[in-house]
This record gives sequence, C-alpha cells and structure tokens, in this order.
Amino acid sequence: MTDALAHDALVDASGLNCPLPLLKAKLELNRLAQGQTLKVIATDAGSQRDFRTFARLAGHELLREEEDAGTYRYWLRKA
Repeated sequence: MTDALAHDALVDASGLNCPLPLLKAKLELNRLAQGQTLKVIATDAGSQRDFRTFARLAGHELLREEEDAGTYRYWLRKA
C-alpha cells in the first residue's frame, strides 16, 4: 500500500526540480488549516534535504517520508 497515511491535500511535483517541489508544497500548506496533512510526491533527490529542513524551520511535522525507485513521498502536518 503506497498511500501510508491519509491526507487532506496532494501536491504532485514529479518532474520538477528544486526549489519547485518545496514552493508548490508551501503554497498548498498555506491553504490548509492547522493540523491538516499534505502529501507531496517528488522526483528530485534534493527534495529529501529540502523537506526535512523546511519542516524543522517552519515548525511543520514531517510525519513520514518514503523513497521508491526515484519517487519521493512526504506527509507534512501543518503547524
């Protein structure tokens, strides 16, 4: 089962390079209510570092991250 966690919104940033996956995720998080979960799909390997750092600095909770054959999935809970 690839959809490990329920989510309130989805950003598919496949094929986009840094910083676009993070930018799209930030815009979507702005639309969500506190406590809601955003799932992000990315193919940029640099997104791992980006999302870990962003979650820590912005105070959001990185609930889970997965990597499968060059596809990265992140679940962020909005602070």
